[in-house]
Amino acid sequence: MDFLTANGPALLFYVFAAMALISALFVVTLRNPMYGAIALLACFLSIAVLFLLRHAEFLAVVQLFVYGGGIMVLFLFVIMLVNLHQLRESKRFTPTAPVALMVALALAVLFVSLFLVVSVSPVTADTSALVMVDGEIVGNSEAVAWSLFREYLLPFEIVSLFLLVAMVGAVVLGRRT
Repeated sequence: MDFLTANGPALLFYVFAAMALISALFVVTLRNPMYGAIALLACFLSIAVLFLLRHAEFLAVVQLFVYGGGIMVLFLFVIMLVNLHQLRESKRFTPTAPVALMVALALAVLFVSLFLVVSVSPVTADTSALVMVDGEIVGNSEAVAWSLFREYLLPFEIVSLFLLVAMVGAVVLGRRT
């Protein structure tokens, strides 16, 4: 029991990181697009849990709502609107597969070397901006909301108008005549 209380968060991190990697691998390798979309949803949910484990509650909720909700609905609409029976069959592996494998191997070496460098000398960040609002200690989401609705209110409203126009445009384009 002492082992779990000391290493529980690290163990959960590795479990959900492995789930995110495996589901991301399924996204690009599964032939059925619906199964790929379900694997993508599993990847989004795993990443949201990783945000929660790092005490970034606001990012976890945004990950769930924006990606787990909105983007997945968009992908599912596209999958349902495209007639998959009329698409021509394509090769599973193209001639560029060896080049892609070499690039993936180079990225893996880069990530492992970065992991080793960071594990030897960890980087510490100043988190006082995320936890202090007017000299009062608040939670992470409170600090983000405070800065979003105080200093960045106009850009926030402009982005919301763009999203509204995009939603209306998607409804207009998605209507059948």
